[in-house]
Amino acid sequence: MKSISIQITSGQGPEECCRVVAKVQEMLIKQAKQLKIQIEVLENIKGEFNGTLRSALLLAKAEDLTAFTKEWQGSILWIAQSPYRRYHKRKNWFIGVEIYENQEKLRWNPKEIVIETLRASGPGGQNVNKVETAVRAIHKPSGLQVLVMDTRSQLQNKKLCLERLENKVTSWQTRQLIEQQQLQWQNHTALARGNPVKTITASL
Repeated sequence: MKSISIQITSGQGPEECCRVVAKVQEMLIKQAKQLKIQIEVLENIKGEFNGTLRSALLLAKAEDLTAFTKEWQGSILWIAQSPYRRYHKRKNWFIGVEIYENQEKLRWNPKEIVIETLRASGPGGQNVNKVETAVRAIHKPSGLQVLVMDTRSQLQNKKLCLERLENKVTSWQTRQLIEQQQLQWQNHTALARGNPVKTITASL
């Protein structure tokens, strides 16, 4: 299954552009669900007004995302009267949509995990401490670790430990990806005008 991150940004645009970011996010989520694409919002940076977003980051997963990404990647033009400035003449609002491949960045490699067993501590009588039922898993690249002593079964504790560590590592990798993309967009001070990949005419 292919995994991508979708960054939607208003660039240096005004609040009208931030409103377009929020509207485009809604459209992306709706379309993805119709196409049976798994999609979730990783982060929203809110704008000044209610219902606006300066930027949004989404995670999408599917076997084939080619048509979906081709439709949206690039500059988006939204044509509408400003909902915030009643007599404002400008009606063309641009935002940017960028796609990032995740296969190299969001990965779970069991070879990077160190497993340790140790005696469980806490209530449960003498039997708890006689065998090493607790399990600690350490992710070497990040230093993240999880300790599980939920059950008296070392096998069950190991399974729980790996599941929890995988979730923790995925969150860590996602945060790194977000920070990298935000840095890229901070350096991206102007959106490409002119040849939008998609033009939408609708009220904001």
